Amino acid sequence: MEQILDVKLQTPLRVYSKDNKLIAEFGEKRREPVTIEDIPQLQLQAFLAAEDSRFFDHFGVDIMGLTRAAVELVSTGQIQSGGSTITMQVAKNYFLTRDRTFIRKFNEILLALQIERELSKERIFELYLNKIYLGKRAYGIAAAARVYYDKPVNELSLAQMAMLAGLPKAPSAYNPLADPERALSRRNWILGRMKELGYITPDAWSLATQAPITAQYYSRETEVDADYVAEMARSEMLRRYGDNAYTDGYTVTLTVDSEKQQKATDALRAGLEAYDRRHGFRGPIGQFDVSDMDQDALSMQMRNYVAVESLLPAVVTAVDDNSGEVGVHLRDYGQGTMAFETMTWAKRFRTERLTGPAPETPSDVVSPGDVVYVKLLNGDELEDTTDASVTPRVGLAQVPSVEGALISLNAQSGAIEALSGGYSFGQSKYNRATQAERQPGSNFKPFLYLSALENGKTAATIYNDAPIVFEDSELETAWRPQNASGQFYGPTSLRKGLYRSRNLVSIRLLRDLGTNTTLDYLKQLQLPTDKMPDNLSLALGSGLVTPMAVARGFAVIANGGYDVQPYLIERIEEADGTPLYEAPETLLCDQDCGTQTAHEDGDSATTIDGMQLPASEESSEPRKMRRLADERAVYIMHSMMRDVIERGTGRRALALDRPDIAGKTGTTNEQKDTWFSGFNHSLATTVWVGFDQPAPLGRGEFGATTALPIWLDYMKVALDGAELSTMPRPNGVVNIRINPETGERARPGENGVFEIFRTEQAPPPLPPENTGQDNADGESDDLSRQIF
Repeated sequence: MEQILDVKLQTPLRVYSKDNKLIAEFGEKRREPVTIEDIPQLQLQAFLAAEDSRFFDHFGVDIMGLTRAAVELVSTGQIQSGGSTITMQVAKNYFLTRDRTFIRKFNEILLALQIERELSKERIFELYLNKIYLGKRAYGIAAAARVYYDKPVNELSLAQMAMLAGLPKAPSAYNPLADPERALSRRNWILGRMKELGYITPDAWSLATQAPITAQYYSRETEVDADYVAEMARSEMLRRYGDNAYTDGYTVTLTVDSEKQQKATDALRAGLEAYDRRHGFRGPIGQFDVSDMDQDALSMQMRNYVAVESLLPAVVTAVDDNSGEVGVHLRDYGQGTMAFETMTWAKRFRTERLTGPAPETPSDVVSPGDVVYVKLLNGDELEDTTDASVTPRVGLAQVPSVEGALISLNAQSGAIEALSGGYSFGQSKYNRATQAERQPGSNFKPFLYLSALENGKTAATIYNDAPIVFEDSELETAWRPQNASGQFYGPTSLRKGLYRSRNLVSIRLLRDLGTNTTLDYLKQLQLPTDKMPDNLSLALGSGLVTPMAVARGFAVIANGGYDVQPYLIERIEEADGTPLYEAPETLLCDQDCGTQTAHEDGDSATTIDGMQLPASEESSEPRKMRRLADERAVYIMHSMMRDVIERGTGRRALALDRPDIAGKTGTTNEQKDTWFSGFNHSLATTVWVGFDQPAPLGRGEFGATTALPIWLDYMKVALDGAELSTMPRPNGVVNIRINPETGERARPGENGVFEIFRTEQAPPPLPPENTGQDNADGESDDLSRQIF
């Protein structure tokens, strides 16, 4: 009895968002264990009528049924009817095979007798109703109610209850989806038995037997499109619990917010599709002769093509240049129409830099027999009606050849708010957010400039933006780095060098600091340096990092300079709701961090692909995130990066109309990788766009044109209704009016701008004769009066 009571019903792994929306379900069997009190009396009586009407009267074995089975065995050599009681079926389902042999039946009887001695009839019945297989991967009555009727078990009609009660005898033969007529006959027989046994009235029997079959197949619909996140959770659960993760009914709650996650998925796809359209139509994905095919033949042929996310395969059946209408046949919807207005983008692709002329008629784009991808334009209308006269309207589309990733982190805790690792998980399981190692380009510059601010430089430090040539014996030609514009702008402050993304300023700055100093600082920020070059190309972001690592680095800047360890799993529960793991609280600490921090505690610091893995179930200690960067330097960096939005390469982000946003674009040599990373004090989000096999994205493609629109599309939703979140001004910084051309204090009457300095790095006072006197502009040279 200890064994049977300890048996864990095989229940799938379910993954939910933090607001309890289903993201994914993993496991061979669908099961939702219920107690007998949760099951309606009529449903119990339906199973009794179908399987064992004397269940509450016998001692676990029905002598009459066994006698009948024995006669069949002697006369035919086989057992036809079985003679099993519900208790014997419990014994078989929990302990024995399904072999129809005498030895198995004998063991079944012995076990049934023991079960009856140890357990109540109600408990036995409950075990039976949770274990029984009812077809379509449904185990147990609750799962079957969902699979066939998409209802909880207490909302089924009498006819539906009888239909489910008919399944245990032969889940395939009496399945209403496989053989409706046979299933109907079985259902009505059970209803007749229920009437004979006094469970239902003749009127109820009459109504139920006349009810039509309403069963359909309802797969468990996910509520959030987050396949990459789901796979990250699945692989982590498998690492922790092995194959039991699929059967022991674990519930995993993630840190992702369903609304933000769905928008991240949609925004990334829309951005990749927009890039793809700018570079033209690559032609049909297939072609066949449609001249002699009817609708059935077209449907059969289209089974060779699969949908990719919202893109549906369709074959062109007719092209009318006069009306601008194209007839198509869709795999799952039949005949539809496509207007030329949806095809005007489809210039013929030639190279990433070159397209053909704009099409003037539909026949410039497609021909009869072409198989292309399309998007439904009236999908909601089709779902809301059963009217066969409603024709699908579609627009021309194609699966993007470019890829991308988006990661959004809570900057204060490291919780992953949203993540998408590519256009389609079904098309490619490769998670670019955590696995793709790419060059960050100018997205790297904030880390270089932060290093400079902590090593004696200021936002007003001047460097010459002028040509520079490096001779290298290992190179065939000299290295002549340039700005993206190809122009040079002379003396430039670090602030302007950052928001204008001036390459020559960054290179001279790195040469001044030294690559060793900068690499050491990157290590201090816990950024990976194993694939960073030890030369001046580092200034242009020529190292290799994952988008997750970049997002984490920007989160460190966003939160004021504290360590960040991204994590995905918020909570793990057993099947009965018992908590196994709760993500520990995150504490940002300057002093009194204790002897262990997230990087020093070997258990809690375990990471895969830059993501924090859950600590052991027993650990409830807060994760202490120590300071990695000087808060004053970070505060100044926030100001400089807000200028990227207000005056620099990230101006598109002004559309958010939020003064708390800062960020940085990034584009690598030959435009092979494009980035945008942006944040406020609470949320940091990074977007990368590029080809899986690095190749130029084409003319006019920069971080501001590929990655920033995706970031903006996502952040409009992520920050909707959120209060402004800016880093508090720390002590020890001053605002000084300076000459922007020299970086020195502005003299009276001189055009100047205010700049932020750490107190000890402020420009020296004006000559002694002016000390302590207010100048013509009302500015005092007394540093103590400049702090505000």
